[in-house]
Amino acid sequence: MFSNIGFTEILMVGVIALVLFGPDKLPSMLKMFGKGMKEFKKAMSDVENEIKTTIDTEIAKEENKETK
Repeated sequence: MFSNIGFTEILMVGVIALVLFGPDKLPSMLKMFGKGMKEFKKAMSDVENEIKTTIDTEIAKEENKETK
């Protein structure tokens, strides 16, 4: 996804964030961002698992119908 972003671009974003939010707020904002990303990944994983479970259940139902 971010394979073409280099060190210079990351450094520039960091400097801009530091100027905009200041050194006092930046660590707490990054911590909140990290927590948000963790929750987002967990939610995506939960949705993926639910879809897989539903598909597996439907396949099992179809196989049971075919054997009867």
